[in-house]
Amino acid sequence: MSFSEVKLFQVKPDKLDEFENLVKEMLPLQKELAGYIDIKYMKRFFVFDKIGEAPRPLTKIVKCVKYYSYWQFDTIENYANATSWFFSEFEKRLSKLLIMPFDIMCGESIE
Repeated sequence: MSFSEVKLFQVKPDKLDEFENLVKEMLPLQKELAGYIDIKYMKRFFVFDKIGEAPRPLTKIVKCVKYYSYWQFDTIENYANATSWFFSEFEKRLSKLLIMPFDIMCGESIE
């Protein structure tokens, strides 16, 4: 059984380019960590209005733009080590781009 994490980043509207550039810097480094299985980032820019129809693009930014990451590891120990590394390397730089600290949800993956 693997161990996964989802992070929610609420990015300031004027910091989107900086955030996406930082993600491009973080991704290859995150992929090198022991026990890494998968990492993905997603920008939330669509919303469902009606079931069965394609989602529509969001038309305005109210307070922030939400990004999510999904990070998966082979063991909880490797995840803990990777998270410690992530905080030490990127927390300060990330916090300057966000309206509030990022949320972390983690647990065992259902496969």
